[in-house]
Amino acid sequence: MSEVMTPAITLAVARRVLTQLRRDHRTLVMLLLLPTMLISLLWWMYDATPGTTFDRVGPALLAMFPFTVMFLVTSVTTLRERSSGTLERLLAMPLGKGDFLAGYALAFGAIAAAQSGLAVGVSIGLLGLEIVGPPSLLILVAVVDALLGTALGLFVSAFAQTEFQAVQFMPALVIPQILLCGLFVPREQLPAVLATISDLLPLSYAVDAMQHLTRSASTAEVWQDLAVVGGFVVVLLALGAATLRRRTA
Repeated sequence: MSEVMTPAITLAVARRVLTQLRRDHRTLVMLLLLPTMLISLLWWMYDATPGTTFDRVGPALLAMFPFTVMFLVTSVTTLRERSSGTLERLLAMPLGKGDFLAGYALAFGAIAAAQSGLAVGVSIGLLGLEIVGPPSLLILVAVVDALLGTALGLFVSAFAQTEFQAVQFMPALVIPQILLCGLFVPREQLPAVLATISDLLPLSYAVDAMQHLTRSASTAEVWQDLAVVGGFVVVLLALGAATLRRRTA
């Protein structure tokens, strides 16, 4: 098995994943439409609330929903590849672990771009979310957030033996990040211990990047947060390559 990444092989893996997703209509619809539907539901809930509640929580939702959806789909899909024996057959070919993970990240990154563009377009165009920064940068942040969920899903799939176990990682790794990312309580108002933990979680920086775009025309802080989230993506993909097993024991 080759451990050196080859662009042609990586692209072939990405095409294979996209082909599978195109045939799985339910998963494809969930990936593309679920974040937009959830954001629309939250907008409807807050519609009767006075003030600018949706403008406050909307950016955090644009970071949180793609991250969560991509984590669930990626972790379950990767585990299914292993349990069915597909991963073992793939890795018996001249295919490195890096090719496999990068191909998955590339394929889901393409889906994330469509998903994020749709969610941001609906949020700004139809739901009236007000931002100060450029909408294109808002889409980029949403895509990176979705890639974060993809990378985390690829990583944790190595530690699950069933799809149910993969889903069980959500309360341990996803929900604490949602609680501490600043959506419910501003991070600066958290108790000191929780604030320190929040500073170590990638979703906190993803939400910060989204919120900066609604408060200021300056993009310097957004790029700093994006760099942090991107660093987490790279590290998680590297850990995923190191822990990737050919099949479930």
